Amino acid sequence: MRIGVPSGLRGRRVRVILLLGAVAVLLTVAVIVVVPMLRPPGPRPPFQLPVACGETWRLATYPGHDDYDVDLFPTQGEAWGRPVLASAAGRVVEAGVNGELGGRTPENPNGPRGRGGGYWVVIDHGDRWQTQYLHLLEPPLVRVGDRVTRGEQVGKIGSTGNSGAPHLHYEQHRGRQKVEAHFDGAPSGITTDDTEYSVTRTSNNCLPAR
Repeated sequence: MRIGVPSGLRGRRVRVILLLGAVAVLLTVAVIVVVPMLRPPGPRPPFQLPVACGETWRLATYPGHDDYDVDLFPTQGEAWGRPVLASAAGRVVEAGVNGELGGRTPENPNGPRGRGGGYWVVIDHGDRWQTQYLHLLEPPLVRVGDRVTRGEQVGKIGSTGNSGAPHLHYEQHRGRQKVEAHFDGAPSGITTDDTEYSVTRTSNNCLPAR
């Protein structure tokens, strides 16, 4: 005579198996997501200015801008619509709207301000390095998941979001920290936001893409 397993016991076994499966999934996710975040960042990628080869730009900051934030303005010509280029090769992880766009356009440069970064792009360069490109004129020319090469155009300079004039707001991040931007192997010179100041740099974003 065969004795069956009571239904209550079978139910408990099923619940235990499901629980163990859920724990295994959570542990796998933790290994995939958390462990890479605990690794120290790798060496700095060979970043270049995010603007066209040979052009000279003014890099500026001001009180309240936040340490290491860089605002880029051309020293010659109009800023509106100028190409914004990837500083280094990587994968696009954000491409869309940050905050609210506002209403500043080339036709209405004094329109209402928006909030945040407006149209923006974030590129992950591997080894926990990222760059951010804010206040773009129009929707980005790239999408999340796209692979980009150094010098590839990702957008156009505008004044969307919380922006007073057309420019490119740019940041470099190492791990979870914003750091002083380096271009062509040299520090940008934009560090603290204690006072308003600027420096000029010429773009070398023209070497063969890597």
